[in-house]
Amino acid sequence: MHVVIMGCGRVGSTLARSLEDRNHTVSIIDQNSDAFRRLGPGFNGDKVAGMGFDRQVLLKAGIKRAEAFAAVSSGDNSNIISARVAREEFGIQQVVARIYDPGRAEVYQRLGISTVATVKWTADQVLRRLLPAGAEPDFRDMSGNIRIDQVVMPESWVGERTIKFQRQSGSRIAWIDRLGEGILPVRESVIQEGDVLHIVMREENTAQAYQTIKNGPEED
Repeated sequence: MHVVIMGCGRVGSTLARSLEDRNHTVSIIDQNSDAFRRLGPGFNGDKVAGMGFDRQVLLKAGIKRAEAFAAVSSGDNSNIISARVAREEFGIQQVVARIYDPGRAEVYQRLGISTVATVKWTADQVLRRLLPAGAEPDFRDMSGNIRIDQVVMPESWVGERTIKFQRQSGSRIAWIDRLGEGILPVRESVIQEGDVLHIVMREENTAQAYQTIKNGPEED
């Protein structure tokens, strides 16, 4: 697909190269043409100097054929305005805006614009690594009812079927990290040493799930 990116800082340039590596076409916009140096000589996309919320600039970047738009400049206001223009004027459904103010990010999330609140995201990542297992999830839906946790399985569960763990813990396994590879469990899957499970559960079932992990499997 074709993606238009506003902002050629460290995030924008990394995103642009990553999209090209996945065989997508990219146009990147920045008001400072010197910023395009971050893309390196191997970048094959379009570089457009200008403001990302300017209609003519967006047209030059191929917004009419784009399927996605990312506003990742250093300014909240510019990102918000350009994201709204892309969504409301050009009908782009896949729109993401980088927002530093988490309060504003939540407002635009409710308006249908996906947001990345940079400071809050970083703080949350640090928090998850500081607190005991289960204190903070990897992900929580906007209602606060559903969470995804990353769990290193103890030795007591090695050799047990994943379906048994799901039944006893009241959770569902979204996927398993095993030896650096993501695996989708099936009915016959068995937990192996070193497995990291990404489990989905309701918030009120968290204590039950972690108690099940700690206690080990019960006899059926």
